[in-house]
Amino acid sequence: MALLILVPVACLANSCLAPVRPFLPNDSQAASEYADIIRRDFQIYIKDVQEYFRCLEQERARAFEEAREVSQDYGRFLELVAD
Repeated sequence: MALLILVPVACLANSCLAPVRPFLPNDSQAASEYADIIRRDFQIYIKDVQEYFRCLEQERARAFEEAREVSQDYGRFLELVAD
């Protein structure tokens, strides 16, 4: 029973988390020494930020639809209480 109560909460837990900005050293020697790691970090960031943008767009669409439904519910509520 407790699991059934937690399912809606788990669905709401899907939030969009911005990726961490990659570190770029100011020292050219360090940048050269760790070029492969830095390059990979930037490539991962670019992939992750694209996923982040898609997530934000999906969340915007979901929230817009929810707001539309809530507005309709509120209209029905006002009709019920208007005597």
